[in-house]
Amino acid sequence: MELNKDIDPFDIPLAKRTYLNNPNSTLLKKLLKFSPFLFLIFSIAALRLMRNEESIPLNNLKFEVKRNHDSRILGHLPYEETPKEKLVLIEPNIEVHIDMRDSLLKMREEAKKDGIYLVFLSGFRSINLQNDIFYSLKSIRNQEASERARVSAPPGYSEHSTGFAIDIGDDSQRETDFEAEFENTDAFKWLIKNAAKFHFKLSFTKDNKFIDYEPWHWRYEGSIEALKIFESSNRKS
Repeated sequence: MELNKDIDPFDIPLAKRTYLNNPNSTLLKKLLKFSPFLFLIFSIAALRLMRNEESIPLNNLKFEVKRNHDSRILGHLPYEETPKEKLVLIEPNIEVHIDMRDSLLKMREEAKKDGIYLVFLSGFRSINLQNDIFYSLKSIRNQEASERARVSAPPGYSEHSTGFAIDIGDDSQRETDFEAEFENTDAFKWLIKNAAKFHFKLSFTKDNKFIDYEPWHWRYEGSIEALKIFESSNRKS
């Protein structure tokens, strides 16, 4: 199925995040606020009402987007959704890949010994949930797709779908959840010094030329599967 030719996906206005009625959504008000764009179709709901059909997979949309050798789309790499049987619940509404569970929990315990209290804000997010976040919110201002893509991944292009990504906050400074100001917290400073010991890496640094700085977003690279998944991200382009 093709999109209506009269619709220009790059003229779709920016979206504001709000709470979604989804049990997986521990994204909190600031994560939902931090997904400010909607860049290919005006809404899944509108398409279903008008055409009474299922959502259009991103890879079926007929549009021109510059891709590079590692399949980025607007700066984001594609990631498959990890099978449900590889996910484990580490606390209410927070699931992660079983391979990273022990390292993640051990890192939190070690931080606690140093007086640092890490908060897990968001772990695994299904592609369907990412789709809801990305497409279903009302627009509040206009931006080009390339600008919107700097602060939120399209469905199928989020590290969270692998189960190996975790968003972390500081329990003593919750106002910095999903904010660049998180870098000023004791939790972030501890992570910079210690996260590598537990095989965690900051995904989106200040020098990332595709995606805005996210000091709260870390990924696990301590298993063969994780290293394979993030091989393209670690490759110098």
